[in-house]
Amino acid sequence: MSNATKHTGAEAQPSAALLTPDNHTLVLIDYEGQMGFATKNIDIIELRQNVALVAGGSKIFNIPTVVTTVAEDSFSGPVFLELEEAYPKASSGYIDRTSMNTWEDINAYRAIVGKGKKKIVLGGLWTGVCIVGPALSAIAEGYEVYVITDACGDVSAEAHERAVQRMIQAGAIPITSVQYVLELQRDWARTGTYEPVTTLMKKHSGAYGIGIQYGHNMLKH
Repeated sequence: MSNATKHTGAEAQPSAALLTPDNHTLVLIDYEGQMGFATKNIDIIELRQNVALVAGGSKIFNIPTVVTTVAEDSFSGPVFLELEEAYPKASSGYIDRTSMNTWEDINAYRAIVGKGKKKIVLGGLWTGVCIVGPALSAIAEGYEVYVITDACGDVSAEAHERAVQRMIQAGAIPITSVQYVLELQRDWARTGTYEPVTTLMKKHSGAYGIGIQYGHNMLKH
C-alpha cells in the first residue's frame, strides 16, 4: 500500500453513512401471520430467519427499536415468534395501528421521532404498502432511511421489487439483514458483542452461520 492510501490513528475514520449502534432507530412493521401468509417474493422460512437476525442483532446492540402491528387482534394476528423472542409484547409495548402507513399513526410517529435519531432503518410486511409509506414520509421530513430488503416481503416478486426501486429513487438506502448486523459489529476485536453476534449468525445465517460454527470447532484441533 502506498503512503497516499495508508491510514493510521485519527485518520482512519468510518463514513458517516454507515450505521452504528447509536445513530439510528429501527422500526419493525407488521411481522404478523396474516401478512406472512400472502408473502411470495421470499420463502417464509428465509424471511423468518432474516427477521431473527435483525431483531436479535438489534437487541445485542441495544438499538432504539419500535415494533408496530396492524389490526393485531381483529385480522393480522400475533407477530412472528422470532420477533416476540427478542421483543416480548408484554415489555416492548407494540403499537397497534389501523393506518397502513405507520408514519400517519400519531402514536407510532411520536415513538419513532421521539428517539431523536436522524437515521431510520425499516423492515416489515408488505414492502409496497407498509414500508413504502413510512420510507417516503420519513425522507420527506429529512430523515435518512435504510430498508432491510431481505427482511421485507410482498405478495409477489414484482410488487416487492417495484417498491424497493421506488424507495431507492426517493433516496432510501437498501441493505440486507446480515449486512445490518455486521455493520453494527464492524470490528471483531469488539469482544463484548463478538460472541452474541457469532452465536446469532450460527443459528440464523445459513451457510455463513455453518461456516462460523465449522471454523470455531476446527480451530480447536
